[in-house]
Amino acid sequence: MNLSDLIEPIADDMRALDVVIRERLDSDVVLIRTIGEYIVSGGGKRMRPALLLLVAKALGYQGSTHHLLAGVVEFIHTATLLHDDVVDDSDMRRGRQTANAVFGNAASVLVGDYLYSRSFEMMVESNSMRAMAILSGATTVIAEGEVLQLLNVHDPDVSLERYLQVVRYKTAKLFEAAAQVGAIVAGASSEQEQAMAAYGRHLGTAFQLIDDVLDYTGDADSLGKNVGDDLREGKPTLPLIRVMEVGTPEQAQLIKSAIETGEGDFDAVAEAIRQTDALAYTRQAAEAEAQLALEALAGIPAGPYQQSLLQLCHFSVTRDR
Repeated sequence: MNLSDLIEPIADDMRALDVVIRERLDSDVVLIRTIGEYIVSGGGKRMRPALLLLVAKALGYQGSTHHLLAGVVEFIHTATLLHDDVVDDSDMRRGRQTANAVFGNAASVLVGDYLYSRSFEMMVESNSMRAMAILSGATTVIAEGEVLQLLNVHDPDVSLERYLQVVRYKTAKLFEAAAQVGAIVAGASSEQEQAMAAYGRHLGTAFQLIDDVLDYTGDADSLGKNVGDDLREGKPTLPLIRVMEVGTPEQAQLIKSAIETGEGDFDAVAEAIRQTDALAYTRQAAEAEAQLALEALAGIPAGPYQQSLLQLCHFSVTRDR
């Protein structure tokens, strides 16, 4: 089952989200509109805003403010991608050139700033101090995660704990915030709100762990980015950390040198990963996180929205892109 099938129960909400995104991307500054349209037309999974919409509907929400807040989540995510691609000097995302490759680094950074600013305007418009607190706090944590990742680059001594901290800050935090805000807008109980935050946190962690697996198993066409980019950027992800832990001294040295320089032999590194349990180990870690996400759904009323949330756990660890 692909993601579009999973979110079919909120198809109307996703179309309303698209309207919000296009309306709020509008600007008198032509370059903002141009880059905004380039980003929107590039598609993407939109898992994070979908998560907010699904949780809100699963908990009985009937209004339309969730569309606005889902737009906030997507703008925050898109801003982080624009900035990430500049920091990482990336030239491909979602199967095509990145915005910075087309329009330049300065324009990408500034439009990312515009999206952050617009998202805060939209938070205020939602008139929910609780949602504003969660989302504004999430943007701070995400920024901290970006800096932590920068500190880890080209450092082969990064521990599992440091790696997982980056995952929780940089990726899982926005999943967590999206799910929690979905519960807030629905007027859920404190217990349900915290359960949904845990659901998002574990789902986002599983999602990132599988991303790290796909960096060494996918092909560039299906994955939508250059396979092996994390290695070339000197990022010590879990498969690499695992090889250094359980591989031969020669394999460990190969990985260490590749992380330090970002110029290692990708084929040799991929072979070292295949010869150890690195990918299986990372998948098992992702599956454990997905299981925790499943367990967090215990108090959510049964129905099509709850079923989609359940199936997202399976999707997060079985996807190939």
